[in-house]
Order: sequence, then C-alpha cells, then structure tokens
Amino acid sequence: MAKIKSVKGRQVFDSRGNPTVEAEIFLDDGSSATAISPSGASTGAFEAHELRDKEQDKFLGKSVNTAVQNINSKISNKLKNLDFNQQEKIDKILLELDGSENKTNLGANSTLAVSLAYAKCTAIANKQSLYKSLGKSYSLPIPLMNIINGGAHADNDLNIQEFMIRPDSAKNFTDAIEKCFVVIQNLKKLLQSKKMLTNVGDEGGFAPSINSNEEALDLIVQAIEKSKLKPGNDVVICLDVAANELMNEKGEYSVQSSNFLPVDDVVSYYKKLTSNYPIKSIEDPFAEEDWQSWKKITSAIGNNVQIVGDDLFVTNSKRLEKGIKEKSANSILVKPNQIGTLTETLEVISKAKKANFSTIISHRSGDTEDTFIADLAVATMSSQIKTGSLARSERVAKYNRLLRVEEELGNQAKMARI
Repeated sequence: MAKIKSVKGRQVFDSRGNPTVEAEIFLDDGSSATAISPSGASTGAFEAHELRDKEQDKFLGKSVNTAVQNINSKISNKLKNLDFNQQEKIDKILLELDGSENKTNLGANSTLAVSLAYAKCTAIANKQSLYKSLGKSYSLPIPLMNIINGGAHADNDLNIQEFMIRPDSAKNFTDAIEKCFVVIQNLKKLLQSKKMLTNVGDEGGFAPSINSNEEALDLIVQAIEKSKLKPGNDVVICLDVAANELMNEKGEYSVQSSNFLPVDDVVSYYKKLTSNYPIKSIEDPFAEEDWQSWKKITSAIGNNVQIVGDDLFVTNSKRLEKGIKEKSANSILVKPNQIGTLTETLEVISKAKKANFSTIISHRSGDTEDTFIADLAVATMSSQIKTGSLARSERVAKYNRLLRVEEELGNQAKMARI
C-alpha cells in the first residue's frame, strides 16, 4: 500500500491576484496531487481562520508564508509514512495538530489544502475519478449562475450582492449550461442596447451601473424571455443578499436602497419581490447573528422559496444544528474553506440532508483553477452548485469538469432534484 512520502506547501495566487495556499502530497509509488485553498471577500465572522502574515512589506500583508511553512514542517512531519485511503484519520490529525476551535494555529487555508490534496491522492492511488472516490451514488448539480454582480463584488450601486439564474427545466447538465449561456448573451445585448457597460465582477457576472434591485430583476426577466424560455418554469432567479454588509447598529437593513428599514419592512420587501418576480432562492437575507429575523423570513416564504444560510452557518455543524432546531432556513451553502477539512465538510452535508435541507456546493469570490468542488457536488448528490458565471477561467473550469463527469457517467448521468 502506498504511503505519504512528503507534503509540500507553496504560495500561489487566486483569481483576485491575492496570495493563497497550495498543498502537494507525494506518495512513495510516485503519484502526487495538489489542492488550492480559495478565499472570500464577503466572509462570515464565524468562518475558520484564514492565516495571513499581515506584514505590510510582503504583498501588503496578504502573504501566506506562515501557513505554507506550517505545511512544510509541522504537517509534513506528522503525515509522513501514513497510508493513503484514511481521510478521516488524516483530518483528525490535522485538527489535533492545530488544537484550536477555529484553525487559528495552522490556518484553515493550510489544513484545507492538505485535506483536499490527500483526497485527490487517494483517488489517484485507487485509479478512480475523484467523485467516485468520494461517494457511491452520483448526480449532476443544477448551476446557480451569477449574471449580475453588486455589493462587495462590484463597483456599482446595487446593494444585493448577486443576481443568479437557475435552469430548473434542464434535461441534463449540458442543457443547463446552454440555457444559462443563452440568457447571459441576451442579457449582454440588453445592457449594450441601454448603453450600459458589460464589464464583469469578481465572479464573472455583469457589473453595470444599475440603480435598483427591480431594474436588475426586470432586465433578467427580459433576457430569459428573449431566450424563448419561460421565467419561473425554465429558468428561475436566485439572490445572494449578503445582508451582513447591509445592517446598521440598530438592526435595520439597507437592502432596497441606501435607506435602512426595520426587519418587518424588509420581510415585506422580500415577500413583494418573490410575488412580483420568479425568485426561488434567497441567500443570506439577514445578518449572521440575527436568528429571529431568519426565522421570520423562513416562516413567511420558506414553503415556496429556498432560504439559504451562508454566513449564518459557515459550513459549521454546531451552527447548522441550531438553524435546524430553530427553523431558521431550509438550505445551506457549503464552502469547504469555511471549516477547513473535507471530513468536517462531509459531516455538515450529511446533517443538512437528514434535516431535508438542500445543499449547495459553492466556490469563493477569490477562487482558483482547482475543480475539487465540482466532484464534491456530484459525489454528495448536492442539488445545486454555485460557481460563478460563464466567464473567468477559474469559474468555467468547474463547469468544464462537470461536463466531463457527465460524459464519463454516460447513460448513468442524471440531474439532481431540488
């Protein structure tokens, strides 16, 4: 049986040009695998710790040399000569080696890169595709495709961070991509006809100068209709509000405009939007510690709309358990770098599914060419994947990987159900 020969860490760069951590694991049979940790711009306060050097003379404080050194010394020494095919054991070693609640010692960016690289090594050593190494049953996720950016992901006046489309009537993953492609191209033409810029934001969606949420939603509905698709049937709209960025010290929110509104008015606004537009998913409608407001929105529209916890849950089992108990949402966004190991990520997905929560596997705004999350979505039969638009190679890489998986599965390929 192959054993770990060495573990190598290095500093590489994400899609925003910021330093991040890559880990490479070498087995004594000559095989090796790499994994890269992504990084978010809009981050939850309860995410596992991303370790940066904070020395202004090194990449303006963003370098990750300490995290890399942790891999090259502490982690490599501990994992050397261990067998492959022991994911839970490896991740437990990483947790014990770190010894903190939130990965503050080693850094979640180092533990995740090692954990995912080890999973890839196991697949290679077993001569399996990664998704087959990770799971026993498979389905292709429906893409939540970002098409208009606002908030922290764009330099415009939109408060809502992401406007996305989801091709619910897609027969297969190829069809899903085509439907999204056609809507994106028609939206581009609409923006150009209105003399709006078609530059893109961090995640590949357009970032035009739009003044209101309703203007953005109207444009998306028009683009769907121009694509000869039916809004609300063939293609639905999904939002990521990222409300952490929109709350003031009084607990009011500026979701609609620069004016702050009390929670009950914000709930009414969401109800109005979901009545007037084919919106079927709202992510982070309230701030991460505003549990009561989450309960209100889930009670108000949760029977018909997916209420997704990202900053609320941060891929953390304890926070998810609280959300399940309090009925604060009905869906979870899963970002492996929020928790720091594959085993913990899989545990969260399992708990969510047992509670009948939908699971959405997600990228980060500062992502890389690493396609691990595509295989993870297939292996866990997660209903959706959120990995940006059909623009920017670090986003498209995940879609291309899913197309290859669909081809490999052949007649056994099937789309997930929402």
